[in-house]
Amino acid sequence: MSHYRKKRAPIEPLSASNHNKAPIPLVGEDTTTRATVGLDLMTYEQLEEFGHELDAVRQRVLDDLGQADADYIRRVIKAQRIFDVLGRVGIFMPFFPPVFVIGILCLGISKILENMEIGHNVMHGQYDWMNDPVVDGKKYEWDNVAPAQDWKHGHNFIHHTYTNIHGMDRDIGYNLFRIDDEQPWYPSHRFNLPLATMLMLFFEWGVMYHGIELDEYLGGRMSKSEFKARKKRAWQKVRRQVVKDYVAFPLAAVALVPFTSWWVPLAVLGANFAANIMRNIWTFIIIFCGHFPAEVETFTEDEALNETRGQWYLRQLLGSANITGSPVFHVMSGNLSYQIEHHLFPDIPARRYPEVAKDVHRLVEKYGLRYNTGRLSKQIGSVARQLGALGKKPSDPYKVGNSPESKALRREKREAEKAAREALANA
Repeated sequence: MSHYRKKRAPIEPLSASNHNKAPIPLVGEDTTTRATVGLDLMTYEQLEEFGHELDAVRQRVLDDLGQADADYIRRVIKAQRIFDVLGRVGIFMPFFPPVFVIGILCLGISKILENMEIGHNVMHGQYDWMNDPVVDGKKYEWDNVAPAQDWKHGHNFIHHTYTNIHGMDRDIGYNLFRIDDEQPWYPSHRFNLPLATMLMLFFEWGVMYHGIELDEYLGGRMSKSEFKARKKRAWQKVRRQVVKDYVAFPLAAVALVPFTSWWVPLAVLGANFAANIMRNIWTFIIIFCGHFPAEVETFTEDEALNETRGQWYLRQLLGSANITGSPVFHVMSGNLSYQIEHHLFPDIPARRYPEVAKDVHRLVEKYGLRYNTGRLSKQIGSVARQLGALGKKPSDPYKVGNSPESKALRREKREAEKAAREALANA
């Protein structure tokens, strides 16, 4: 009872004023160099001012967070649980097709809400200032085969710190697609579109595999013990999710067989599968439309090294895209339809992004910057065209990953980097 009272304790004003789980700019060992991000658009002085203005927006929102934000996330959690119950009840009635279909839809909506507006945002620490164990980003585990611990490292830390920096942000193409002209082309990229379709259907499994970071282990950048720990966590989470959706609930439906038919447990299993596919497709679309439409920019490590806060903000703005839609659409997307605002302020409750967007628009107009936004159909089409165009073999041999010219270029770069490190160590 005391736990319940503590969980529902009123939120004091200014509870979130000192909340800070924001990523930090990229700083290297050689602090004498200055980042060049944004210098084609603004001066260093303007970039500094731009950073201060966005810091002020951030602090204003933090100072205003309170009871209304706590009430909102609790309402969303309650709604998600209602949809889950309705869905679970509905899929146990395959002998009433309309109820069965509605059950699948409710279960899919429940999974979307849990993953997008609740899980993703809670695990960003957006509600940690509430001191409520239900929305504690450090402990939350979502309804997904990807373990929260590894997802938070790959997403909150790597992706949001090194957003769209080649060789640092592992989400550029997910080590599977060519989504930028600066990426080397390999024969597998001919299948950009069909591979994207497969990933869309089984997106949670792709996220889980991505979190294991096999490429980091094979490249010698991860210890064997860490890799084994990641595999163990992934296996435990997969087992838990598979047992829940594809064993426990179908087994429970066996009790209905004497009163209905032998195929009811199979229908329940299929309904769980359909709800997961529904969630996977929606999540994939929202994420890809926020990261990979045309005109979303990428950067090199040299450009971003020793960037200021203003340059970090600008990199997030130029490296993301928004999707326009209704209030319901934004909630169902976890407000990741405001991907630009999310990348600027990933630890601020996502429900605040619509109001923050007004300030971002004002600053974009003030400094003459680009703000990538459009309806869902436009952004989907842009992503598809990008994947299709970049899947074709480039005419420039230096952009073909296995060409002699490209190999020589990469070897030259590695040697230059090694020489620079040695010179720095001997200085």
